[in-house]
This record gives sequence, structure tokens and C-alpha cells, in this order.
Amino acid sequence: MRGGDAGKPHVLVVGGAGYIGSHMVKRLRQAGYAPVVLDNLSQGRRAAVGDAPLIVGELGDDSVLNVIFQAWPIAAVMHFASFIQVGESVARPAAYYYNNVNNTLALLQAMVRHQVPRFIFSSTAAIFGDPDYLPIDERHPKAPLNPYGRSKWMVEQMLGDFDVAYGLRSCCLRYFNAAGADPEGELGECHEPETHLIPVVLQAAAGRRRSVTVFGRDYATPDGTCIRDYIHVSDLCDAHLLALESLLDGGASSRFNLGNGVGYSINEVIEAARRVTGAPIMVIDGPRRPGDPARLVADPALAHETLGWTPRFSDIDAMIGHAWAWERRTG
Repeated sequence: MRGGDAGKPHVLVVGGAGYIGSHMVKRLRQAGYAPVVLDNLSQGRRAAVGDAPLIVGELGDDSVLNVIFQAWPIAAVMHFASFIQVGESVARPAAYYYNNVNNTLALLQAMVRHQVPRFIFSSTAAIFGDPDYLPIDERHPKAPLNPYGRSKWMVEQMLGDFDVAYGLRSCCLRYFNAAGADPEGELGECHEPETHLIPVVLQAAAGRRRSVTVFGRDYATPDGTCIRDYIHVSDLCDAHLLALESLLDGGASSRFNLGNGVGYSINEVIEAARRVTGAPIMVIDGPRRPGDPARLVADPALAHETLGWTPRFSDIDAMIGHAWAWERRTG
């Protein structure tokens, strides 16, 4: 098989011009792989993929997928092209089921046709719903509260069936809350509109927005605001690389929860941002968003034990610091 910069295989990165996908493209290049990017650029940026081949097209377009799989000897696919906003998924469930489920099914069918046997899927902690216990391990019951979480859980179940029927091995990586930016300052989070807490808070610190809205202060948490487990985007990419190498070495299908095992409330994140930036950040209160559980904190032990994965940037101040450097560069 023809490989990348160091004789390693080609990897198709779907959504590779977006936030996490672009960081993954850079990480693959650093490790000697040859990434090929498919992105419709609705949220991604052409410049973010560097000199990797970029095909602008839709995830569910068979003609585009056929061209890619015929042009490059793709050894594995990494999927970062899902819709991800919880509140929007409640208001527009059809769009989420179409993109996240139907289009992913089209991709998997194309992989089977072209005998591409390895798939790494960006899943989510939203598949668990309101947790029965914390921290959340892989055995925890799956009870998503919103169409976003349900769409991801549907894909995980499809992947189990594709493994049995077609031998397509997969690794599902359940993110808790991705955060931070490339420590070297080349890449960062750039959604339009931006809905993730840390970049929103930093936009307020930079004066690019007037305030930050806290959606609900009556949750069953110490300060009343939601608690989340934040994980640095570079640590996510390290986990994806380890999962890829496991599959390339003949490993079986697997599922891992990715987080630091530590939760921070919305209030604590805002205070950390004030501490890191030295800027005042105005906060206003809003109603709860539909589909938001009170607490989500990972038990990452299985990923540590099985993949040998250890986060490098587990401190919330480090995550915010890297994101703040990106905000100052691009804002």
C-alpha cells in the first residue's frame, strides 16, 4: 500500500477543515500519515488543512466518495463532520438525523464497496443523557436526551452491525467537551455562530461580544450551573492517533470515553477565563436550554489502560490559555 510521508497510510478526514478535524490533519502529518480531507466548508476553513488534499463536497454524495476512494488508497476514515449543537438539534431534528445518521450511512456503504475496513468516529458524552453515576464509564446506560445525542448513538449502533456483517472495524471516541487550541498557535476554534462556552467567554474578554449568557442557575450542582469535563483538542487528536494505530495493528472495534475525569461548572470556567485573560467578563442569566444534563464527567480509565492515552493539557487554565492566544491572533 502506498503511504504517507514516512511510508504510513492515507487517512480520509471527513470534516477535516473544521475545528477538531483540522487539528487532526496536522497531527496526522506530524506522525507521518497522508491525510486527505473531505469538507463542504460550511463550518470549516480552506486554510486550516494546510497542504493536505482538500475535496470540497458533501459527506453523503456517492459520486464524491467514489472519486476519493478510487484516487487514494485510503486505509482508514476519521469522521468529524456531524452537526453538534444540542439546542439546534431539538429545534431542527430532521437536519440532525439526515446529516449525522443518513449521511454517515452513505459514507459507511461507500467504505464497504471500496473495501476500506477501518473507521474512527467522533461520538459524544450526550449519548449517556442524565448520568446514573459519576464519573461515566463505557458501561453506563445510553439514554440520550436530545436528537444530537440520539443521532450519535444510532451511528454507534450501526457501526456494531457493520462490524458483524462486513468486518468494518471501528473505534468510537466519546468526547466530553472539546476545548483549547493548537499550542503552536496555528489552529483554533472558529465556528459561525459560536456556541461553545470557552470561545464565547473569550470573545467577551476580547470585547468582540458584550456578554456571556449562563443558561440556567438552578441545576443540582454546587453553584447551580452545569458541570462539564473539558478536554484539550490536542489530547483528543492524540487519542484518535492511538485509536488509528490500534486498528491498523489489527485491533478489534472499541469504544472509549475521553475526558480528564474532572468537572468544571460554567461559573468556574468563567472565573478561570477572567484569571487567564485579566479581563472583565459580563455575565447575564438565561433560561435552561432543552436537553442539557446537569453533570457530565468522564471516567477515562479504559482509554488510559487500552490505548495508553494520557492527556497532556488537563489543566483548565492551560486550555483557556491556548484558546486565548488563538483569540488574540484572529479576533
